[in-house]
Amino acid sequence: MTMKEYDLYVPLYSNRGVPLPPTQLARLKKRLVKRFGGLTYFPQKTEGFWKIGAVTFRDEVVILRVLCEEKRSVQLYWSSLKEELKKSWKQNDVLIVVRAVSTV
Repeated sequence: MTMKEYDLYVPLYSNRGVPLPPTQLARLKKRLVKRFGGLTYFPQKTEGFWKIGAVTFRDEVVILRVLCEEKRSVQLYWSSLKEELKKSWKQNDVLIVVRAVSTV
């Protein structure tokens, strides 16, 4: 069975540096578990740095990982979720990394 692994890098601060409410992350985790039946949560805060022009941006993120079947509807879900999070969490972008995986 072909599977995909989705790593969602969840920002902990808005683009303006304001901490996002922990309830937002809790709701997102609940939503992903309901949709995909489970997730792996990496609660270690990880720093990211991005340079755009002459400005370097810093962010703290945690990672949510979901393993699911490869389906077009799943790809559409993640694309839609990304756009929703950009707007509602006030982000310029949200990183989602996708990998093809096989399980034993």
